[in-house]
Amino acid sequence: MTSVLGSALRPVVRLLDRLRGRREDTPPGRRDGPLPPALADDPAVQPYEGGSGPVGVLLIHGFTGTPQSLRPWAEHLEADGFTVSLPRLPGHGTHWRELNQTAWTDWYAHADAAFADLRDRCDQVFIAALSMGGALGLRLAEQHGAAVAGLVLVNPAINITDPRMRILPVLHHLVPSLAAIGNDVSDPAAREIAYDRNPLHALHSQTKLWADVVAHLDRVTQPLLVFRSDADHVVDPSSVALLKDRVGSADAEFRRLTRSFHVATLDYEAAEIFSASSSFFRRLSA
Repeated sequence: MTSVLGSALRPVVRLLDRLRGRREDTPPGRRDGPLPPALADDPAVQPYEGGSGPVGVLLIHGFTGTPQSLRPWAEHLEADGFTVSLPRLPGHGTHWRELNQTAWTDWYAHADAAFADLRDRCDQVFIAALSMGGALGLRLAEQHGAAVAGLVLVNPAINITDPRMRILPVLHHLVPSLAAIGNDVSDPAAREIAYDRNPLHALHSQTKLWADVVAHLDRVTQPLLVFRSDADHVVDPSSVALLKDRVGSADAEFRRLTRSFHVATLDYEAAEIFSASSSFFRRLSA
């Protein structure tokens, strides 16, 4: 019975592999896939902290990624006088099977603890986040109100409209993983350390995080700066559309990135993101 069911699902698996992995129309600038699974003792994937100023910034990486994708951003902010905290979310930076054993509540609890630590050490705390990290950052803003002084989000993920995602609630019980989603970077000199598979139990849990965040976007009243890549092959435009339509912030700015893919913090316009975020944080903490 299992083999028959598996055979019947193969076309569906191939379809979702194309949805969440390398598509047939993959642009020439994108490589074949991410690096092999990062080892837990690799210095590039370790959590990072730095700085001692009164204004703190919590940086939150994306799904299947590691702190490596935001490390240059953290170092830039630290050099500009901010205290930075860049944790590694549970299940990340080891093996994709470990990520499948975690849920969105684990990732959020870890981010929340890092936020609390920064609040104890700093007068103000901001959030800077990439992809799923944006969803976690938005939930922190929803839950903590004015304690979050503002947010800078890069290609935030809070929704995917592709109808093929509808089969995920069943598929994640039958198939543990699909093709990787990491390393969506246009710059051939850059490379993201990310898992070589997309774990479906964890992906399904992420959709529950999105639903929770979207239901309370009106609570996000903090200043907001959002960057969206025109050529993002991981997160479609619906996430930013939801933010524009539902956030309660009266100070929300949305900027286009025309040369970068999803992991824009490692891409051609990274310096623009870093500089704009420093200016944004300085303005709000003056």
